Amino acid sequence: MAPSQAQDPAARVQESFSRQSVMALLGAQLDVVEPGRVDIVLPYRADLCQQNGFLHAGISTTIADSAGGYAAYTLFAPGEDVLTSEFKMNFLAPAKGSRYVASGRVVKPGKRLSVCQVEMHAYDGEQATLCVIGLLTAVRVTPR
Repeated sequence: MAPSQAQDPAARVQESFSRQSVMALLGAQLDVVEPGRVDIVLPYRADLCQQNGFLHAGISTTIADSAGGYAAYTLFAPGEDVLTSEFKMNFLAPAKGSRYVASGRVVKPGKRLSVCQVEMHAYDGEQATLCVIGLLTAVRVTPR
């Protein structure tokens, strides 16, 4: 599909996010959308957990990847799109909670590549545990 032509970055992110069927499958939702920053929230679901009851690492990295990519996307021009070219995640604690929040923040925007810091916290009530931290490189893609 063609990248959104909307002028407002938050509207472009929302439109693109709504086309990500994997986010709908997981039940993830956009929370914060600001220039250079995006948060994605995922409510606890037992079917997304691994054998010990923790959120599966693949699910953690999926929402962190989208948060970082969309953080970069907020700084792109209408008609441009985003892809991830690389990420490195460190798992700091098991992800157990009632909800999970993945945050992406642009550290270094670029003409072609943007470097983003991503984090994923597990929340038990208001108590947050940092479970994943990483770096992501997002690529600006223009239609051919």
